[in-house]
Amino acid sequence: MRTVQCIKYNETLEGLEEPPLPGPAGDRIFETVSKKAWLEWQSLQTTLINEKHLDLRDKDARAYLTDQRERFLSNQAVDHAEGFVPKGD
Repeated sequence: MRTVQCIKYNETLEGLEEPPLPGPAGDRIFETVSKKAWLEWQSLQTTLINEKHLDLRDKDARAYLTDQRERFLSNQAVDHAEGFVPKGD
């Protein structure tokens, strides 16, 4: 198992198996973001796309998600879909 010092959780956790994105951003995420943090980001990203009706063909929508990803992974405040309530266990 590959581990990384996760920038989100500031601890050594299981890393991703491969860069999740092409280019330098994907390499940086691969080296500094845990699988746990990335899966949490993917869940939030899906919620934002669905609840805010984002069109990923739109350059502004992609820029918005990139900004939200960077904020999430660095523990800054991120947007949440208004009125969204996650399912309880």
